[in-house]
Amino acid sequence: MSAKIAIVGRPNVGKSTLFNRLVGKRLALVDDTPGVTRDRREGQARLAELEFTAVDTAGLEDALDDSMAGRMRQQTELAVLQADLVLFVIDARVGITPLDEHFAKWLRRQNKPVLLLANKCEGGAGRTGLAEAHGLGLGDPLPLSAEHGEGLYDLHEAIVEIIGRPEAEEDAAAEADGLLPVETDVDVDTPDDPTRPIQLAVTGRPNAGKSTLINALIHEDRLLTGPEPGLTRDSITVRWNYQGRDIRLVDTAGLRRKARVEHKLEKLSVADTLYSIRMAQVVVLLIDGVQGFDKQDLTIADHVLSEGRALVIAVNKWDAVEDRALTLKAIEDRLQTSLPQARGIPVVTLSALTGRHLDRLLPAVMKQYERWNRRVPTAAFNRWLEFMLRKNAPPLANGRSVRIRYGTQVKTRPPTMSLFAGRAETIPETYQRYLINGYRDAFDLDGIPIRVVLRKAKNPFDPDKKK
Repeated sequence: MSAKIAIVGRPNVGKSTLFNRLVGKRLALVDDTPGVTRDRREGQARLAELEFTAVDTAGLEDALDDSMAGRMRQQTELAVLQADLVLFVIDARVGITPLDEHFAKWLRRQNKPVLLLANKCEGGAGRTGLAEAHGLGLGDPLPLSAEHGEGLYDLHEAIVEIIGRPEAEEDAAAEADGLLPVETDVDVDTPDDPTRPIQLAVTGRPNAGKSTLINALIHEDRLLTGPEPGLTRDSITVRWNYQGRDIRLVDTAGLRRKARVEHKLEKLSVADTLYSIRMAQVVVLLIDGVQGFDKQDLTIADHVLSEGRALVIAVNKWDAVEDRALTLKAIEDRLQTSLPQARGIPVVTLSALTGRHLDRLLPAVMKQYERWNRRVPTAAFNRWLEFMLRKNAPPLANGRSVRIRYGTQVKTRPPTMSLFAGRAETIPETYQRYLINGYRDAFDLDGIPIRVVLRKAKNPFDPDKKK
């Protein structure tokens, strides 16, 4: 097991920039606005031959109450408690602030090894703050620039001196632990490998209860929650195991209507959420049961399906819904009329706060994941295709019949059928939908997006095709 190193400090000192530098990827959102990071984020970091788990944390603030700042501080304190080493970051250009002194005093009482990092020292900047940092009582400060990569050699040597040189772990082992982000597009048609974790993203509008749901699933207050909408700003991945299968639970920022997204930081959060959906395998769209299924929920669901992801709809806060039968019927009717491209999407009602019916969610997720990976043999495919063609032949095109000669399922994740016809380009979308719905009914693919690829069949009597 690799060492765990927590990066802490007051807001806007460059913790997330350092985290991204250590993990070699832009995993954490970075902006000039103080307090961008609110949740703990973990990533597999590397400095030369040294590998460890880096933990990005929210900015430390002097708040001990139940406010948002207080809850963020509790998450950071938990990260320090679980860490083998703490990197305390200050802004050397600003100098030592009373808040730096306050938390330096707190860190000295934690019985944890601490490295003091004076960030933003590029080009000789921050000399005054570097000198002042000696007074924090945490040893000699290490000057560095997380943005420009300066001072990393000294940081490497200081870390080795404290935690030693553990044997390098293979990237595959780290990925199996859920520490590395997914590198490749999950659309690649590869068979399901039970040793690899399932990417499960939880998305929805702000304040639907996404973070509360993940905390309830893992039985830990891992993610920051509260009544304030938009608490989650960037996608946070949490490792979990469900009935022996590793799962990466991805908590995403709430998606508001595009017209309401104005600030740069929210635009970055939206982009991060859309990326998480694209890299997911199954997506849980969480709906506020009290507010009901609105147009924005429908937009999110349509985007998930257009990305070819398996979708499960979870209706949260079900314990607070007054007329449950009417609410559920309204959701199902809306799905039936507005999302016909994925008929039969499973709908699970639950309460993340109380845990009621929470046990229904993962069976629905695993069922959709199995359907998403399902491949129909070519022989069975063509028997089904022959039945569908006899039942309803393709419409005429310019007074001439269109003959679909044969077909096959060319890939999974999502299921994609390829049809070969002499005049493939003339097959209308309505007939394609007829085949998709029949395919879904025949092979138990309810709620799964299905794609169709039309290919022109070769004419053996075409002289231009003869060799």
